[in-house]
Amino acid sequence: MKEALGADVELVPGSGGAFEVTVDGQLRYSKLKTGSFPDNSTLIGTLRARG
Repeated sequence: MKEALGADVELVPGSGGAFEVTVDGQLRYSKLKTGSFPDNSTLIGTLRARG
């Protein structure tokens, strides 16, 4: 994933079935809100759209 994004990525363990992606403190994806786990292309697109 690091190569696809050109940036450092850190996995922070959570609990309760949560899978959330934050970029610079902003929530970009939430499994709790969508009800589904993203595929790699969706996740990479979400992270690239951080601007």
